Amino acid sequence: MLVYGDVEHIESAAAVRASISSLMVACIEMQPSRQRHETLVRTFILTGELVQGLADQEFASKGADDLSELQEAGAKLLLMQARAIMQSWRNGFAGILSFPEDWAAELESLDSAEPVRMKRAEGYAFYALYPESYIEAGSISNLTPKTVVIGIRSIGTGLAALVSAALGAKPAYSLRPTGHPFERQLHVTPALSKRILAEPETHFAIVDEGPGLSGSSFGCVGDWLQANGVASGRLHFFPSHAGEPGPHASAPHRTRWRDRPRHVVSFDDLFVEAQHPEHRLHTWAADVVGVSGSSWRDLSGGAWRAARYRDPSLWPPSYMQMEKRKFLMEAEGGAWHVKFAGLCGSDVDKARRGSLLSEAGFIPKIVGTCYGFIVDEWLDGTALETSGPKRRHIVDHLGRYLGFRARHLPARNGGASIQKLREMAVFNVGEAAGPDTAEKLRRVIGTPERLSGRLRRVDTDNRLHPWEWLTTATGRIMKTDALDHNAAHDLVGCQDIAWDVAGACVEFQLSSKERDHLADLVGREADCDLRDDVLRYFEACYLGFQIGLWSQAKASVDGAETERIESTIKRYLDRLPELVGP
Repeated sequence: MLVYGDVEHIESAAAVRASISSLMVACIEMQPSRQRHETLVRTFILTGELVQGLADQEFASKGADDLSELQEAGAKLLLMQARAIMQSWRNGFAGILSFPEDWAAELESLDSAEPVRMKRAEGYAFYALYPESYIEAGSISNLTPKTVVIGIRSIGTGLAALVSAALGAKPAYSLRPTGHPFERQLHVTPALSKRILAEPETHFAIVDEGPGLSGSSFGCVGDWLQANGVASGRLHFFPSHAGEPGPHASAPHRTRWRDRPRHVVSFDDLFVEAQHPEHRLHTWAADVVGVSGSSWRDLSGGAWRAARYRDPSLWPPSYMQMEKRKFLMEAEGGAWHVKFAGLCGSDVDKARRGSLLSEAGFIPKIVGTCYGFIVDEWLDGTALETSGPKRRHIVDHLGRYLGFRARHLPARNGGASIQKLREMAVFNVGEAAGPDTAEKLRRVIGTPERLSGRLRRVDTDNRLHPWEWLTTATGRIMKTDALDHNAAHDLVGCQDIAWDVAGACVEFQLSSKERDHLADLVGREADCDLRDDVLRYFEACYLGFQIGLWSQAKASVDGAETERIESTIKRYLDRLPELVGP
């Protein structure tokens, strides 16, 4: 199913270097604190993105990974920064911070005459992957400083530096598996191969996030090392989770994955159950709110439903792997929702936009941020689909909410093109409902280009499902999760407000009269084009996306969750004939 999308941006290497330099100077000058540590991590992540972007450029020009003075400089700079992160973390964010004197020279080496395509690291942005977990994983691995450390692709470049720092090893190497996602392969020049394999009797640490659906990136690096004389018993894996590769993993890769050590320190070990209070997310969130003696409850992986629904039979479905980490903190006088929003300043940006929605009365009050998490008020209330507000009241509220977003919140990032949305919808519907229905959908969608001049990207919500709303004791309708579904790890991103209007029509099963009323409200508020052909186009794409998303979710669950997801998929499929005909 076509669901995921990578977020890339084109930058000038000089401009990125200037930002990194300013951040490093700021780290040196800041007083010891968690805020200094957050700035240091932000610097490290940005450096990793630049180093990887430049490495990708070199790979594209040569067709293989090769020895490179530029990449060696990047690896040394990342190792400097990783050592500083380790020092700050282990000292409880205290102590003087310094870098080797040659850091500026190494940074200046990261140059390119061409613009650099930089990719946002998925783990840092979506999955609460923190650099400190790889430092701790390296520390408990019992590997020696002689270990050869290899980072995979984008995020692995920086993660490998963290493992090297923990081991006291040399700067890590970076390799780029290519090819089909389930059958990755390496292309390494003889010169680089000779350097990496200079001591085949040592141990090799292979570092990346994942494994994902196939684990083929980890697997192909292991294959390459073994094919070049490294014994399987000398391979060590540093993944982001302790689980198995997904269902598309090959049998040999799965067997080796089970046989070899996997060095993992989880988010919970790192921040929830940490021995030192200064390392606990609970402590940071309590400081933001200004309370002490608070309780802490994990709402991740669908657990939030127990806090909103008394009857489990009414629970909505949950795509648990895609949900961000979230917690409920309670203390005398209040309760707060603490949710991961992303590193590198994403939390601050989203909180700023959330404050506009909060001041307008659409979402709970934003209290603050702490190291990648947003803290907002937790409101007692009843799930909208069980509280029974009048339909007219719901539609009017949807109109005000979507109109406000379209008028006051411009797009903060990109999104899939209308051509890509069409491709996704037709493919997903074909997989789920067959080629005949897919062809009917293709004809309904028509030629996307006809809409190009009529659309305007805004900060869309992208999550209009009824279970995302609640009714308070005073009768107010509130959106509970409104800040970052258009910046999730899917391909949709920011779209024209018609995407949300179509989504609301589908999720609330609006009649044609209610749809026209909603479109009129939003159109008048935001001065946008919501004519029938636009809404039909986006409803077709919306249904295709949701069918693909939940079909993918179904593969990873069982029991009652399977039934909930199947019911959700059926609801979308049942709506298709209304759009494409019987």
